[in-house]
Amino acid sequence: MKDLGKTKYCLGLQIEHMHNGILVHQSNYVENVLKRFNMDNANPVSTPMVVRSLNVDKDPFRPCEKNEEVLGPEVPYLSAIGALMYLTNCTRPDISFAVNLLARFSSSPTKRHWNGIKHIFRYLRGTVDLGLFYSNNAKEGLLGYADAGYLSDPHKARSQTGYVFMNEGTVISWRSQKHTLVATSSNHAEVIALHEASRECVWLRSMTQLIVTSCGLEEDRDPTLIYEDNVACVTQMKEGYIKSDRTKHIPPRFFSYTQDLMKSNQVEIKYVQSSNNTTDLFTKSLPTAIFRKHVHSIGMRHAHNM
Repeated sequence: MKDLGKTKYCLGLQIEHMHNGILVHQSNYVENVLKRFNMDNANPVSTPMVVRSLNVDKDPFRPCEKNEEVLGPEVPYLSAIGALMYLTNCTRPDISFAVNLLARFSSSPTKRHWNGIKHIFRYLRGTVDLGLFYSNNAKEGLLGYADAGYLSDPHKARSQTGYVFMNEGTVISWRSQKHTLVATSSNHAEVIALHEASRECVWLRSMTQLIVTSCGLEEDRDPTLIYEDNVACVTQMKEGYIKSDRTKHIPPRFFSYTQDLMKSNQVEIKYVQSSNNTTDLFTKSLPTAIFRKHVHSIGMRHAHNM
């Protein structure tokens, strides 16, 4: 066995060791993907998707309509989705929502959906070297944010779960996924999202604690903070029961699991203003200024600025 020094490249991930931390990015992979789909000379845009119209009939991301032509096999829609999914699962949480949304139309994509794919490529053209920066000066422990986009898919009455967990100020786990059941209110949708975030939190706590103890470091026994921007949801979790006619139909499992974690001092739910909830990145399309704010807040940085 030979020691080759610090890891610099692994499964398409580039790892740059700096004096103040580590930057993990996939600029080479992004360049190759852009060339593969003939988008290497595209004009950059500032966000991975346009802000969606409130008019359902004008939504460019609506399903294929009856008289609309479905793209043929000559358009590499599935290949593009696969390439983007690997990117978003590794180092690019900023495109998670856009990729998740467009992946829904893989069985019957139209020109509208393909234009959405090309919009993501144009965004990548302008952010090739954007990656995750893990500072060696950060002092924050594990914390999370949870959110839901109520009726994010108005065509099928489905909401969107989003959560993000950070350690030492940079994201280590994230998710953007459409609900499999209909949420009857924004509160209902938020409860489901918080339940999913709590499940992820348990795994992250066990993993980080194993690493800490293996390295001989002091174990943090404080509960992990999960921030949520729905007042009713936070109140219900803290009070430990459902007391409203509007929420009594919600399956107990969505409440009980998180409440058990709170009782065992593993999780603490706290309210955060919607404007400071970084999980908006994973539940909706955002204007440029807000999008860039949240991208920066989860620890994403450009290699050329480091």
